[in-house]
Order: sequence, then structure tokens, then C-alpha cells
Amino acid sequence: MNRLIQPVSGFINVDKEIGVSSAREVAVIKRLTGTPCGHLGTLDPMAGGVLPVAIGNATRLFDYFLAKRKRYVAEFKFGVSTDTLDTTGTVLQTSTAIPTEEDIERVLPSLVGEILQIPPAYSAKSVNGVRSYKLARSGEKVELPPKKVSVGEFRLLGRVDESTFRFEIECGGGTYIRSLARDLAAAMDTFAAMSALTRTESGGFKIENSVKTHILTYENINEYLIPTDSVLPYPKVKLSPFDEKRYTNGLPVRLNLAAGQYRVYRAEGSFYGVGVSDGTSLKSRLKLC
Repeated sequence: MNRLIQPVSGFINVDKEIGVSSAREVAVIKRLTGTPCGHLGTLDPMAGGVLPVAIGNATRLFDYFLAKRKRYVAEFKFGVSTDTLDTTGTVLQTSTAIPTEEDIERVLPSLVGEILQIPPAYSAKSVNGVRSYKLARSGEKVELPPKKVSVGEFRLLGRVDESTFRFEIECGGGTYIRSLARDLAAAMDTFAAMSALTRTESGGFKIENSVKTHILTYENINEYLIPTDSVLPYPKVKLSPFDEKRYTNGLPVRLNLAAGQYRVYRAEGSFYGVGVSDGTSLKSRLKLC
């Protein structure tokens, strides 16, 4: 059995299976690596696609990836609303008003850009310290405040059947695709629920480079391990032996660098972490080795 040599740090770009939880996919990686892991942006069980799993110190980049752009292919079923805003939920209302492609194309621009969106009651949003979905499941009425989200693209790809349409959506972190289904339908005086969802890109991780967890074994997981530094879009800085000693002891080092963030490497070439420069000195921000 050829286990990874510890400690392990990096990413596995998982193509999440439809019908299983994000936590289940993370558990597979944790078992194979023997290292703490976490996913960068959950997908509901009914959804599939890109689920970056951070391993070891790479989990410290959670906030960085949470804010990254994402791309989805989604299907919306019109003429029905549910408590979860997707077709796994309990039907609340129905309508015979099914829009045409022309109707949809006319309304889509109103949902592109910086928009206000009310998150689904069945979500992980916190309400007085309790997850919103827990309150909703217990029968409590949940009213979440609207939040500003960013939708870069919202394109109609075509009709799937009489009442279902397929869309491609590019958006910022925190955008709920289920809420877009509700709001798109409401703009046409009808209802809709999300019936399928695939995330095709998340912060530079793309579905064409992803892997199903059932493919992974102790013997081959090394082949799919993505080094932490390779996904960071910062310039590279290699420290001298003298600067390395100061830097790794938490002291700033004087370097002629423009202000901003950098990938920092030890004198012998191995990746250390993320540093930040104020224009005169470089300080350690995150140790990721």
C-alpha cells in the first residue's frame, strides 16, 4: 500500500458525484491522505461538479477561494415553487404559466451585475447562531435579509423539455443559483425550482481537470495532487538564506518589491507560503508548507 508521505499539503480537484454530500467526498480524500481536509465551497447533494478539496495547510486558503468566481450549468423547472427552491423540496405552489425562450431572454439582463438576492431558507446561513436550514426543517419561519451578490453572466442555453430550461451562470462567491431560479421566474409572474446543477469552474479549478473520488486509490492519488503554490496568482519571491531566517521567525525583511501579495520560497527553492509587501518590507501572511 503506497500511502502519501506525510505531511501532505495541496488540492484535489474533485468532480463531485450527484446524490452524495460534499462532506462524503472530503472524507474519501481524508482517508486516502491521512491528513485533515476541507472543501472550498459546498455543493448540495443534488448538485455535481467541481469541488476543490484542500489538504493540510492548504485549508488555510479557505477565505481566499470563498471569494473567487464560479461557473455553473443549471436547469430550472418552471411552473412550480418549493420550500427548498429546488425540486427535492416540498411543492408549495404551481402555475400553468411556462415562459417562452423569448420571455426568458428579455428578463435575464435584469439579473446580471451587482444584484440583491434573498438566500434560500434552506441554506447554511446563520440566524442567531443557528443554521437557517435547521430552523426551516423544524418548521420555523425563516426570513433572511437580502445580500448583494455579483452575477457576471446568465445565459440561456436551451430548452430541455416543455417546462425546463438550461442556463450557464458565472457569478461571485455567495450567490445562490436556487435563488436565481426563483427570481427569474418571479420577474415573469410565475414560479421555478432548480432541477439540476453542475459546477464547471471554481476559482481556477475546472471540471475538465477534475477527478471522481471512486477513481482515487492510495497508489494513484499522488498523480492528482495539485501543489498549493500552483493555484495562487501571485508573483514569486525567493528568499536569501539570511532573509529566510528572519522571515520564518516572523520578522519582516526589507526587499525592493511593489506592494501586494507574493508566493514566497525558501533559499533552497521549496514553497513556504504567502507574504505581503507594503512596498518596503515583506511580511509573512500565511505559512502553507
